[in-house]
Amino acid sequence: MATALDQETVHTETTTAPTATPVEAPASPVGATSVSRTSVTSVHDADYTGRVVPVIWWIVGFVDIVLIIRFLLKLLGGSTVSGFVRFMYDITQFMVAPFHGIFNTAVQGRSILEPESLVAIAIYSLLGWGIVSLIRLMARSRGAAAA
Repeated sequence: MATALDQETVHTETTTAPTATPVEAPASPVGATSVSRTSVTSVHDADYTGRVVPVIWWIVGFVDIVLIIRFLLKLLGGSTVSGFVRFMYDITQFMVAPFHGIFNTAVQGRSILEPESLVAIAIYSLLGWGIVSLIRLMARSRGAAAA
C-alpha cells in the first residue's frame, strides 16, 4: 500500500557581513549586509492503516486467546480454588456475558461445555475483521480521492 508523505523541517540560516568599527557608533550599521533563509518542509503520514490494522488484530487475537483459555478451563473442569482459573473467569466474564443463554450449557461432573465462549470468539473475530475492512475501505477511498 502506498503511503503519502509530506515532510516538515525548519532550517533557518542568517549571515551578516562584518563592518568596520567606527569611532562613534551610528544608529544603524553602515554597509552591513544581512541574509536570512528559511525553508519549511513537513512530514505527515497520510495513511495510518499500516499502524492501526496490526493493533486491531493484536487486540482481537488477545481477546480470542483469553476466551479459548476460559473455554478449555471450563471444559477440563478447572478448579475455581486456583487463583489463575479464578482470574481467567473474572476477566472473561464480561466478554461472554452478552452470549449467555443462546445455547444450553452441558455439565458433566466438573466439566462444563460452554458454547457461549465459542460464540464470543466468533463474534469478536468478525467484529475485528469488520473494523479492519472498514478502515481499509476508508483509506482506499481517501487515497483515490487524493489522486
